[in-house]
Amino acid sequence: MMNLSLKNKNALVCGSTSGIGKAIAIALAKQGATITLLARDEKKLQEVLQKLPKSAVGNHEYAVADFQNVEQVQKVVEGLCKNRNFHILINNIGGPKGGPIIQAATEEFTNAFKMHVVVNQLIAQAVMPSMKEDGYGRIINIISTSVKQPIDGLGVSNTIRGAVASWSKTMANELGQFGITVNNVLPGFTATPRLASIISTRSKRDDISEEEVAKSMKLQVPARRFAEPEEVAYAATFLASPAAQYINGVNLPVDGGRTKSL
Repeated sequence: MMNLSLKNKNALVCGSTSGIGKAIAIALAKQGATITLLARDEKKLQEVLQKLPKSAVGNHEYAVADFQNVEQVQKVVEGLCKNRNFHILINNIGGPKGGPIIQAATEEFTNAFKMHVVVNQLIAQAVMPSMKEDGYGRIINIISTSVKQPIDGLGVSNTIRGAVASWSKTMANELGQFGITVNNVLPGFTATPRLASIISTRSKRDDISEEEVAKSMKLQVPARRFAEPEEVAYAATFLASPAAQYINGVNLPVDGGRTKSL
């Protein structure tokens, strides 16, 4: 029988106040996990906390940190790890702004690298001891289909997302022996504030309506629609479960078939 239960598992979910991060937090909680939300907006964190199904074995909680502030994130997460062993880590941080890569300033790359790769590294290092101790760990990075097929107009994001994918694969190779898996979920066009921002930018750039932009994007997807955040969350929840213990180091597109590569 496939074991999807996350009872007695603690999950740290980053970027969990909206969109995919929020959906993942709720989905994990429905499977029995005790959730720690981590984001920068305390009011929104409190709102999401109230929407989480109650845990049978512990209390859900939240912590406030800005992922642009590396030192703050490190301090907050290390504090959380003193009080709770984490078995599941969801690395989920909003992507860099769009634009042609040739026009990007050098600081856009360095800032994005710190926010995504360095922050991921610091959080992973903080939760690693308890994962090793319990012999159970799931690190799941929510990145982008751009690691398989770069997306036009997202130069900095394409670059940094690729770095996260390589970081993840390297870590998967090192940690598999401890019962810890490291995988990437690659959302396609998903109905989130991030997608709405991209549509708005393209609408202004091309001087066409947002409806036309959305229609053209949907036509790129065999499913002919955008994903709902919950659909991405289901994939992450499966990877977090005991049933996925032999899936390690993969990039899993959740994109309705849009990515052209195998």
